[in-house]
Amino acid sequence: MRASIPSPSDSELHLGSLPIHAYALCILVGVIVCIWLAEKRMQARGYPAGAVVDVAVWAVPFGIIGGRLYHVITDNQLYFRSGRDPWQAFEIWHGGLGIWGAISLGALGAWIGVRRSSVPIRFNHLADSLAVGIPIAQAIGRWGNWFNQELYGKPSDLPWALQISPSHREPRYADVATYQPTFLYECIWDLGTAGVVFWAERRFKLGAGRAFALYVAIYCVGRGWIEALRIDEAHRYLGLRLNDYTSIVLFVLAVGYIYARRNAPRQGPHEGPRTQEGADLDPVATPTAS
Repeated sequence: MRASIPSPSDSELHLGSLPIHAYALCILVGVIVCIWLAEKRMQARGYPAGAVVDVAVWAVPFGIIGGRLYHVITDNQLYFRSGRDPWQAFEIWHGGLGIWGAISLGALGAWIGVRRSSVPIRFNHLADSLAVGIPIAQAIGRWGNWFNQELYGKPSDLPWALQISPSHREPRYADVATYQPTFLYECIWDLGTAGVVFWAERRFKLGAGRAFALYVAIYCVGRGWIEALRIDEAHRYLGLRLNDYTSIVLFVLAVGYIYARRNAPRQGPHEGPRTQEGADLDPVATPTAS
């Protein structure tokens, strides 16, 4: 028997009689890690402890709703086609959070949180502080796809191919047992993205939101080739999946933003929130010296 990666037989973990959905647990752990890292990075800039938590109270619920809306809208055939159950659109524990919907609506929630925070926060400081934690959270969250046996790639006989049980296989590949482990590829890419952003912001003193834009650009490149491997049902236009077009547009916007802000003051990740002559002030809120 050739080598392969086994899939869990159950997508639930049990604490006594209490079932815990592994997908939800992976998302929760990812969110906690992201907030913890962002807190440390904001404190390194001179912000008090708890600044990110105050914002996260708004950003996280908005992000989850946005991620689900993006998935349901872009994959509406899974819920609203004849023979489907529309109520399953609310069953988030079965998987289905679109990262771009999560970031878009999460950013709105973060903006509200910044406006309501008792601590004056520069929005671009917050974004750059999240630029490492978000891809790490995505890497952790992808293991939820492993538990759910979903979003795998094309059939494969590689030593690291992923075993998929018959009940989770695409109908046209009912007799194929192993597939490309796209969840693992994206997990590795996300961790690499976090590492590159962490290095680049120190090497080039990225500030003014450029670290976050770099994360977006790198992630989009990886998402493009990973999407090419996936075989789950998706809307296609001119041979490309809808997520490919989203990645292309966001990559162009991210690179354009980095180029447009190329002359912004160099701000390393340890620069405090004090106003300095010539500093790139955020129009939302400017922290005072602590």
